[in-house]
Amino acid sequence: MADRDTPWAERTVEVPPQRTADGDVAGVFQRGVAQVGQAPATAPTEPFTAPHEPTGTGWPSEAAHPGWSDGPPAAARQPLGYHLAQLRRGGEWSLLGGLFAFVCWGIWAISARGNLGSPVLTFVLTMLVGVGLFALCRVAGRVVLERQLGRVRRGARVAHLVTGAYLIVVGFAYLRQTEWVVGAWNWLAGWF
Repeated sequence: MADRDTPWAERTVEVPPQRTADGDVAGVFQRGVAQVGQAPATAPTEPFTAPHEPTGTGWPSEAAHPGWSDGPPAAARQPLGYHLAQLRRGGEWSLLGGLFAFVCWGIWAISARGNLGSPVLTFVLTMLVGVGLFALCRVAGRVVLERQLGRVRRGARVAHLVTGAYLIVVGFAYLRQTEWVVGAWNWLAGWF
């Protein structure tokens, strides 16, 4: 009946003393003293390992559960600064095209000798089309290069080159609408 009065956490079971090969007594319980000894002799010396044999059963495939895969973990998302640095690579081409378009637009707008509201709106819309073209090139590059071909893009050089070429063509279009520039071009072409 003494077991009923003591809480279960304080109950102990007495184990009869056992003699080891050296003749020492082992297995005697002492309150507050941890029993540290050798591993039992029956324990295997090497852990059990078996070769893996794929049977075709087990976890579902990647197609069944996206996000689960047997391959290496997906690349971690890059910080925003990394993506902005990628967008800046090749930016000199867009800058050069934008500067050329701006100078040609300025020549065209000044020679019009009128209200500058319409030419400013025209230039702003031209630049917005250039930004849209740049974005379209980036999306096409992502779909074709990264997803279809599995390549990593290291910058935006091609998108900037296409945008710069577009802006240079727009600049020449502005010059072709300027009367005195066309006259000077025809005069120079007459010499050759």
